[in-house]
Amino acid sequence: MTLRYEKLTGEALKAVIPDLARLRITVFRDWPYLYEGSEDYETKYLARYSGTPGALVVGAYDGGRLVGASTATPLAGEVDEFRAPFIEHGYDTGRVYYFGESILLPEYRGRGAGHAFFDHREAQARALGGFAYTAFCAVVRDEDDPRKPPGHRPLDEFWRGRGYQPVLGMRARFSWRETGEAAESEKALQFWLRPL
Repeated sequence: MTLRYEKLTGEALKAVIPDLARLRITVFRDWPYLYEGSEDYETKYLARYSGTPGALVVGAYDGGRLVGASTATPLAGEVDEFRAPFIEHGYDTGRVYYFGESILLPEYRGRGAGHAFFDHREAQARALGGFAYTAFCAVVRDEDDPRKPPGHRPLDEFWRGRGYQPVLGMRARFSWRETGEAAESEKALQFWLRPL
C-alpha cells in the first residue's frame, strides 16, 4: 500500500481541518499521550496553521482518505510553553523550525511514513531559509507506567537515526486532559534538536 503525501496550506488546509481534528483525537487517545480531545479545540488549534507564514501540514492519504498528518511551523510563532525552554537554553527562536505532531493510524505504521514526514518538514525548513535547527518534543512517561501497552517500542532510536538528540534539561510543561481525568493536568515534554 503506497501512501500519497500532500502539502496542505491556506485554503487546502482549511478544507481538511475537520478530518485532521478527528485524526488527532483518534491517534492521540493512545499511549503515550492518552489525550481526551474535543473537535472544537482541535479545529481552533489546527486553524492557526492556515494563517501562519511558513507553517506546513503534510497530509498522508490512502486513496482519498486522510490517514496521517504532520505539522511544522517557525518556533518564533509558537506558544510561550514551547518557546521558553529554547530561550532559557540560549537558542534564538527565530532560527528554529519547530515540528509539531506526526500522527498516523496504526495500520499504516512501519511503511515509511515517519521518514516521509521528516523529509517534507526538513525540506520546508531549508526552502524557507534562515533556520539553523529543526526540533520537536515528545511526552515523557515513566518506563513502568502500568498504562503502557505490552510490546510498546519508543521512537528514540528512529529519531536518533534521523540525527536528532534530546537536549539535557530542556523540557516544556503543557497541560491536557488524559483519558480518565476530570480536568487537565500538566505533563512534561522533552525537546529533541538537530542542526539543519
